[in-house]
Amino acid sequence: MRILIADDDAVSRRLFERILTQSGYEVLSVADGRSALDALMQKDGPRMALLDWMMPGLDGPEVCRQLRERQDASYVYITLLTSRHDRTDVIQGLEAGADDYLIKPCNPEELKARLRTGLRILTLEDKLVEAREEMRQRATHDTLTGLFNRGAILTHLTAEIARCRREGKPLSLLMCDVDHFKQVNDLHGHLVGDQVLRQTSVRLRQAARPYDGVGRYGGEEFVIVLGGCDADNLQIRAEQILETIRSTPFETSSGPLHITLSAGAFTMDSLEWGGDVEFLLGRADTALYRAKMDGRDCARFAEHLSTNDGESIGLPTVS
Repeated sequence: MRILIADDDAVSRRLFERILTQSGYEVLSVADGRSALDALMQKDGPRMALLDWMMPGLDGPEVCRQLRERQDASYVYITLLTSRHDRTDVIQGLEAGADDYLIKPCNPEELKARLRTGLRILTLEDKLVEAREEMRQRATHDTLTGLFNRGAILTHLTAEIARCRREGKPLSLLMCDVDHFKQVNDLHGHLVGDQVLRQTSVRLRQAARPYDGVGRYGGEEFVIVLGGCDADNLQIRAEQILETIRSTPFETSSGPLHITLSAGAFTMDSLEWGGDVEFLLGRADTALYRAKMDGRDCARFAEHLSTNDGESIGLPTVS
């Protein structure tokens, strides 16, 4: 565990350094409050700190106050070091955000005991954060594939519609379906079916850009949200994604299986359009149905709305 010592007295710093190093801590020492705050504000900064009350630049309580104003950062356990015995001063330090305080000069054994208390609190805090993240993951991600679940991908799509409309950028949507998936389950069993879905998910995530939204829409259906992708690029991306699936057999417990996808595609590239989530999904779903009717292992592109002057724009209508 890394610990910061902030004290403008060099003798005190060396004393604390020796005690804490011998106790197994990795020690970082600074001589003023501004340096202490800068170090603790770092993303990978120390999780524990010993701050002298009186320091140049910023005093200990002020460092506490500014540090506690951070949002979404790992908690730092702070112990104030002070020669003040007045109860009012102690209350002031704790209300500024300190977790504990010690009267200087400190007894080494008491110091180590207080820090062990801090370690227990940080361990508990880390477990709570881990549990919260696990709950968030379960609420937004599909258990089998690890992709966004239906609710999360629709939330992502809603946000992308608003963003692309606000920024005047195009938005494309792919709705994909694993071809003949029922036959996979019937011939090889549901465990193999699950293996196919997991591997499909991995390949879709690899084929997508880091900022694309990829989700399991339901069963063997997947949705890919491509922000900033226009109609021409959508045709290229759709074929790349289908090729990623068909190019290499899937390794399963029943042996290699050749898997393909069908895809329905739609692009919204005008601020004049009033399309919402249901509209985009409906267009992509209709195109997906066409892809299946045309023999599967292909992408088909949905008809677009017309502009106010009546001209049809965007990807061509599937016949």
